[in-house]
Amino acid sequence: MALRFIGIDPDTDSDHCPRVWVDDEAEEFVIQGWKASEALEDQVRKTGPLPDYETVVRIPARMVHIMREACDAVERSDVR
Repeated sequence: MALRFIGIDPDTDSDHCPRVWVDDEAEEFVIQGWKASEALEDQVRKTGPLPDYETVVRIPARMVHIMREACDAVERSDVR
């Protein structure tokens, strides 16, 4: 696994906050976020199943620039 750190939520402390990485080898985004509530998971399930091996995480909209940076990093490295 070749994780490349992209960014951290700028409005939280460095120990307990959402983060974004790119895994160039697996060609995936890796997201650390807040656990979704049961109510949010129920809303997600209305659009399709939520298998046991998947989860729902939340990250704040203020991190949109970090998500864009992750997308740009993937495009620059020709990982698709």
